[in-house]
Amino acid sequence: MANLAEFLTETAAQQPDRPALRLDAQVIDYAELDERSARAAALLRAQGVRPGDRVAMMLPNVPEFVVLYYGALRAGAIVVPLNPLLKQREVEYHLTDSGAVAVFEWFQAPGEGAAGAASAGVPLTVVEPAAFAESLAQHEPLAEVAPAAGEDVAVLLYTSGTTGRPKGAALTHAGLRHNTEVSAVHVQRLTSQDVVVGCLPLFHIFGQICTMSAAIRSGAALTLIPRFDPQTVLDAIARDRATIFDGVPTMYAALLQHQPTDADVSTLRMCVSGGASLPVEILHGFERRFGCMVLEGFGMSETSPVVTFNHPDRPRKAGSIGTPIRDVEVRLLDDHGQEVAVGEVGELVVRGPNLMKGYWNRPEETRATIPDGWLRTGDLARQDEDGYLYIVDRKKDLIIRGGYNVYPREIEEVLHEHPAVALAAVVGLPDERLGEDVGAAVVLRHGALATPAELQQFTKERVAAYKYPRSIWIVDALPTGPSGKILKREIAPRPAEPRQA
Repeated sequence: MANLAEFLTETAAQQPDRPALRLDAQVIDYAELDERSARAAALLRAQGVRPGDRVAMMLPNVPEFVVLYYGALRAGAIVVPLNPLLKQREVEYHLTDSGAVAVFEWFQAPGEGAAGAASAGVPLTVVEPAAFAESLAQHEPLAEVAPAAGEDVAVLLYTSGTTGRPKGAALTHAGLRHNTEVSAVHVQRLTSQDVVVGCLPLFHIFGQICTMSAAIRSGAALTLIPRFDPQTVLDAIARDRATIFDGVPTMYAALLQHQPTDADVSTLRMCVSGGASLPVEILHGFERRFGCMVLEGFGMSETSPVVTFNHPDRPRKAGSIGTPIRDVEVRLLDDHGQEVAVGEVGELVVRGPNLMKGYWNRPEETRATIPDGWLRTGDLARQDEDGYLYIVDRKKDLIIRGGYNVYPREIEEVLHEHPAVALAAVVGLPDERLGEDVGAAVVLRHGALATPAELQQFTKERVAAYKYPRSIWIVDALPTGPSGKILKREIAPRPAEPRQA
């Protein structure tokens, strides 16, 4: 069998008494985690969930996420992890598009998930730790793990380009197992003695596979941090004697800028960065302050996620995303599909066992992204004479704000719903802290009135908090090319317009 959940059952059989999850003072060993996930599988079966059904989860980094994730997999279901910050309309879309038959929402959530589930007609379970534990106790553990072929879908991870609504990347058991093995064995070199800091959101593929799955495959302990805060992370490292930290560049910047603390972080042996390019100055500054090597890599949801990495047993090049991981091939192509020479810029394309099966129920978009077995990443890169890759720019207009993907068209569609808006263009703005922030240039309808603050509030009420534009400026017209297409590269915020928090 190839079910991703077998990493948990195998580790639990080998070392049942070792700690699997830590959250503040709470510690759950592998035997208990395995039993809880088996009871969760039974609970899902009792709710009518069958192999191949989609189960959505809107949970922060808490033990219940891990329990439900593996419970759904061992029941043969497909996990649909969703950001707990999504608003009602977004939740409704994701549940409807995936065809989810159940959704689980954290009890402290503001209710957007419940409202979205009601609109989509999907049964909702509110997850409160004590009540959830009681519910699990009412079900006998489902001992067996549902059989799964390698090409079977394990996770639907929603992502999007800039030309449409979010798409579900169908990630297979084999692809996720491959990336887990590479992350655990070849990059982080995890053992059962390691303690991994889990502050990356587990609903995102980076935290889900490189942190959670890699730790469980290796029998390491995973320290869960529901919400990133520099002092909380430092205190957790000191308390749990953590050895591995995985984060996005904004986390490294925040930790680096944090005021000196008495927390002892000397146990850290390796840090991993992904999600966006890590500025070289931050990399060097972090290593000087914390005395720990940082390895940077590249990946995306559609590749489960890792494609390249700076490997610990090879020379590292600051600013580079490293070289391809095991069994993965990359090429750099020009606009005519021909490989470019060393040092020249081309689109990064990928082939390997880590590729998604396709976009859920979107065959045409799947063919456009993987037309010939090679996945088009939309990222421009160059390769040096040693084979190390460097991301230069993105062909797509994707904005990465603090490690979260923001897709301009989605925000533009919301802005266009405002009665005063005639045209809107959403662009990424450089930001020292977040990497990028979201900005919007707006043309008002003739005779209509609206302020940037009003438009910002309108958008804020309709999309997740990390998506709405912090800067909005009103313009008479948007720059266009000969065909009438808006030229976003020529859009710049007006200096007179203040950036909003």
